[in-house]
Amino acid sequence: MEKFVEYIKSKSSEILNQIIYFRRHIHKYPEISFNEFKTTEFIKSILSDNKIEHYSLTETGTIATIGKGKNCIALRADIDALPIQEETRLEFSSVNAGVMHACGHDFHTSMLLGAAIILKSIENELNGTIKLIFQPAEEKLPGGAKILIENGVLEDPKPSLIFGQHIFPELETGKVAIAKGTILSSADELYWRIKGKGTHAAQPHLGGNVILAQAQLIINLMNLLGKYKNPLTNALISITSVNGGNATNVIPEEVKLMGTLRSFDEKFRNEFHRIIFEKSENICQLYDCICKLDIIKGYPPLINNDNAVDIFVQSANYVLCPGSIVHFEPKMWAEDFAYYSQQIPACFWFLGVKNIDQQQEYPLHNPKLIPDENALSLGTQLLALSAVHSLLKND
Repeated sequence: MEKFVEYIKSKSSEILNQIIYFRRHIHKYPEISFNEFKTTEFIKSILSDNKIEHYSLTETGTIATIGKGKNCIALRADIDALPIQEETRLEFSSVNAGVMHACGHDFHTSMLLGAAIILKSIENELNGTIKLIFQPAEEKLPGGAKILIENGVLEDPKPSLIFGQHIFPELETGKVAIAKGTILSSADELYWRIKGKGTHAAQPHLGGNVILAQAQLIINLMNLLGKYKNPLTNALISITSVNGGNATNVIPEEVKLMGTLRSFDEKFRNEFHRIIFEKSENICQLYDCICKLDIIKGYPPLINNDNAVDIFVQSANYVLCPGSIVHFEPKMWAEDFAYYSQQIPACFWFLGVKNIDQQQEYPLHNPKLIPDENALSLGTQLLALSAVHSLLKND
């Protein structure tokens, strides 16, 4: 393993300028979910230039393979951007109005391209296949991971492990955060439409008061969570939008609400769907209103496999300074990498990219986010080493 470590470290330094170029090019030309056509063309051009075999299972995104053999390890990066207007003022800021890589997918893709170049250069020494998944549409339901799995990305050959990473602006460059078990939650979209008989504000008794109905619904949703959730279960419900009415003297006929349900527990998640449906109708009926609720089921919880995490930690220790692997506190974020973790042993870690040159720290999905490019080399090494180490462990 040591010879691979030294080579991967050296090679990542050698191609660092390329990786930075990849990142800046992808950042400059971001594309939203399911529309990553030019991004896909760029990825394919780099793979072709390095004689790396690749193919497509969906309209955007691509799958590359390095090495041969049934012993297979997968690495994944997401390639889509967010509908956010960039405010970084970087020389390579987004030229596509209202679209930005504010979640670090430009970093993820460029690091996987760097790992691909490194792994290709040692292809003849690999006892197995490394499958590189450049995945579209992580940011939009139903999620590119789900679609790729349905189209056979985890078959022919089937990976025994899959690795992925995400930038983490709250963590210093040179560190990674990881944990075993469930680390990210499921995420469901909730849409309520409350309808009643509109009336004059001075005569509320003549109509169905949708304003009061929605107010009671919001309050009771919070109470329902407390009543039906085991205190040891991680779950939350948040109402994020309320729209209804446009005059001071009119009680409107309709109010719309939006929100999200997050949970680490699949059994509770599914049971709470039933409870929300039932109680939403009952609460609104008290105010002579009708309630229609639509739940769009999103990504499942992301579960890190113990063995896969151990392999990653062993790999990371070859290149990280002592104390640089820290515990990741599980969060109510959601990631469609979770679909892979349902199918095969998976490991997902968080790469420190805290930019000390910025006076203020900006989080993921912020229009001023500027991750530290010094993290690109380390992220590339971690991907390549995890794959090589896994193949050696399974040899």
